[in-house]
Amino acid sequence: MPFDEEPDGPLEFPDPQEADADGLVGAGGDLTPESLVQAYRSGIFPWYDEASPLLWWSPDPRAVLPLERLHVSRRLARRCRRRDYRLSWDEAFPEVMRRCGENRDDGTWILPEMVDAYSELHRRGLAHSFEVWVDGELAGGLYGVLVGGLFAAESMFHRHTDASKIALVAAVRSVFAAGVELFDVQFLTPHLASMGATNWRRSLYLARLAELRNKRIGPLVVPEL
Repeated sequence: MPFDEEPDGPLEFPDPQEADADGLVGAGGDLTPESLVQAYRSGIFPWYDEASPLLWWSPDPRAVLPLERLHVSRRLARRCRRRDYRLSWDEAFPEVMRRCGENRDDGTWILPEMVDAYSELHRRGLAHSFEVWVDGELAGGLYGVLVGGLFAAESMFHRHTDASKIALVAAVRSVFAAGVELFDVQFLTPHLASMGATNWRRSLYLARLAELRNKRIGPLVVPEL
């Protein structure tokens, strides 16, 4: 499903409601900041590998993590309170992305051109990372795209037990405190479900996104866990 590219502007995406049964919206185009922002504003994201062209998706259902559903187990809450780690945001965005793409059994979509493209979004203040440090080393993290009242979490990793969970809790609490109202996690996995994520129909997701994509939010801060 190729689509046309405007040479001097962002891609013109098809209606995501017309995606195929797997959620594929179209193929081709580019990863310019303008195209990526237009994609996220439309409820679409890129996901592909070295063997495929650039593919754009809008799955149905869509996994989200509402603040009121965030589940922090007693064990994880105790771990958060131990404070034998340091939390930060936007200190190591490219490194978080690269670590998210390492050692994945199913291969990776976090190719060098993806790191370059999202790092440019980061420089423009449109993508953010949350980091967990242990003994001065990057132990876990999460990154995503911020568009209005939407935070689209892309991927996370851990090198120490619970580090990715701590990063997720920090990200959820930080972006909602800033005014975000829609925390997108794309696909529901058992791990995300255990943290409170749930599935929405794509039509509901797109309707909520349309209400929020122009919202102004406040600054992000590292929350107390």
